[in-house]
Amino acid sequence: MLRGLNTAAAGMIANQRRHDTVTNNIANLNTPGYKANFAVQRSFPEMLIALVGGGDGTNAHVSGVGRLNTGVFAEEAPAVYLQGDLMETRDLSDFAIVSNIQLPGIAFDASGKYVSPEGEKTFQPQAMFAVRTSAGEEQYTRNGKFTIDAAGQLVTSDGYLVLDSERRPIQFDRNVSEIKMTPQGTLIDGVSGLPLTDENGAPISFMVVRIDNPNRLIREGNGNFRLPPGDDEPGAIQQGDEVELFQGFIERSNVDPTQATIDLMAAARAYETNQRMVQFYDKSLEKAVNEVGRV
Repeated sequence: MLRGLNTAAAGMIANQRRHDTVTNNIANLNTPGYKANFAVQRSFPEMLIALVGGGDGTNAHVSGVGRLNTGVFAEEAPAVYLQGDLMETRDLSDFAIVSNIQLPGIAFDASGKYVSPEGEKTFQPQAMFAVRTSAGEEQYTRNGKFTIDAAGQLVTSDGYLVLDSERRPIQFDRNVSEIKMTPQGTLIDGVSGLPLTDENGAPISFMVVRIDNPNRLIREGNGNFRLPPGDDEPGAIQQGDEVELFQGFIERSNVDPTQATIDLMAAARAYETNQRMVQFYDKSLEKAVNEVGRV
């Protein structure tokens, strides 16, 4: 009986975490560049139940009864890096990335994953803006809702510095009144049409990195990601990659509101079902202690 109680309790915990994941997705429906999470649930190892008989042991035998599942747990909550829809803002400091990077001989499915006949998984590479935190750490984002601070630097909503192709903060001259961008990410003076240059005279363009395995990214909040310590620093997008930048647009969250609502109700109902099972076992134990124990 206690096995069943533990199984039901494990189901409650797993569905609570699933519910929290979906709730977080719904809360970020309007967060630019947000990538939805989904809870991955796995079962504990099954147990083989057997009946042991034979009375005094002279004719002992073991007969299989069946298998018992010992519950589930929410192992992880990986992100889905599908392209979000673009929303026009007409704000010249808003930028969006549209990427569809392909690999030779690989056809990615709708979730951006390919599974070989041998079972090896390959995830579709993703393009992201490179930013620098206040602590000097490089992070990556698809949230192109940028602003220009008082020092003339392009920053994110968190105040992180947006990096150029040389991995330096993008700094604008105070005399530039209007900034525009080419589809390749090069920034130009909107009045003169000339490329904006850094202190060395080189044209300023965004550092759009290519994340070959986005499943390695660690979510930091507000649409920012980082790679684990020890991973190589990602390079810029390669020639031939299907990546394009848009000015005056932001990428919307890729959360599907309808599916999120369905998942939310499913998690709540599964939680309630396991809760009823816990109550059932509790009443059974109460009877076993208070009534059967008197006999």
